[in-house]
Amino acid sequence: MSPRSARAGSALAVGLATLALVVAACGPDHPASATRTSPSARSTTPTTVPSTVPPTNAAPVTAPTTTAPTPPPTAAGLQVGPGTQAVYTVEPQRAPGSCHYRWVGSDPLPDPVCTPGAINPQVTQADIASTICRSGWTATVRPPEDVTSPEKQGSAAAYGYTGPFATAEYDHLVPLELGGDPNDPANLWVEPNDRPGATSTANGKDDLESRLRELVCSGALDLATAQQAIATDWVAAAARYG
Repeated sequence: MSPRSARAGSALAVGLATLALVVAACGPDHPASATRTSPSARSTTPTTVPSTVPPTNAAPVTAPTTTAPTPPPTAAGLQVGPGTQAVYTVEPQRAPGSCHYRWVGSDPLPDPVCTPGAINPQVTQADIASTICRSGWTATVRPPEDVTSPEKQGSAAAYGYTGPFATAEYDHLVPLELGGDPNDPANLWVEPNDRPGATSTANGKDDLESRLRELVCSGALDLATAQQAIATDWVAAAARYG
């Protein structure tokens, strides 16, 4: 080959190589206009996690409500007094003239506001065998006379009682023998005995108290029912229980 031909061939080879590079650079895998981004320059925006908050138009979630169990009523639904005390003191009474008797024939009932009745919390249905049903028990819880005498005078003034004290009993509305509170003013009142020819404090309520105790101690009547009956209307209770 002549020198001239050799030079021409060499130039052609160089041209073809250059053309191949240009074509490769403009190929579909590496567009000429594309700019490579280094890994460190890539976006670090975190992937969005779907929210668990319900949409605003969703029904509100309401916590379940629970109804507290109804506590058992206090015995007979009566007031609960302080109970048996080692030392009793004179309790204050209602203002003079503030209490009023109710009458069923010749039988008196106490004022339900002044004397609603109160029970001894130390006497329950479970322990009647060792308390009210035990002979002589009431004497162990009865307040002394030096306490009840001034209380009786105060109660008489509250009820406007002006009759003889010899025929008026300072009465436990719920009697001690049925678990009445010994010295709570809510359970004590001056009970007149206005029956013709009365010479003592003995009256029909005393008979009812003994009868109800018999029924309770024999198991024929529960304690709370007996307490409720005599406190609400002892005259009606006497007609019912005899």
